Amino acid sequence: MANVNITFNGKEFLLSCDDGQEEHLVELSEELNKKFVGLKSQLGGIGENKLLLITSIKVMDEYFETKKKIEEKKSELNDLSNKFKELRSLVFQYKDNKEKEIEILKNNQENFKEEVEKNKEVYEKIIDEAAEKIETFIQKANSDNQIQ
Repeated sequence: MANVNITFNGKEFLLSCDDGQEEHLVELSEELNKKFVGLKSQLGGIGENKLLLITSIKVMDEYFETKKKIEEKKSELNDLSNKFKELRSLVFQYKDNKEKEIEILKNNQENFKEEVEKNKEVYEKIIDEAAEKIETFIQKANSDNQIQ
């Protein structure tokens, strides 16, 4: 345990604290003394005990207000975290849906390509047959002209 001399309300006090906490204890006592002296100058000579009580109540009020704000911020952070998780889930769901749509489009494209190839073969066969019939017709017409 470490011992620390502090000054409060113009009086010296020797306090004990854990080793390594000396600076923190001095800092706390200085802040408490500032509040006490500030209230003393505002309220005048109302008695040391009452002034200590008012100082303690003000410190506790600050503590509870800070604690309340921290709880509110924790709640806000929790809400944001939940919204982020929901948004993240929606993003992954959207991504999955788009990947499925892309897969369907790829399959449709492949089917369309196959159908185009089949139709190309059919059209080429029809064109070849038509060309043969035209050629046969022309040859027959030429031979009929030569006969006359």
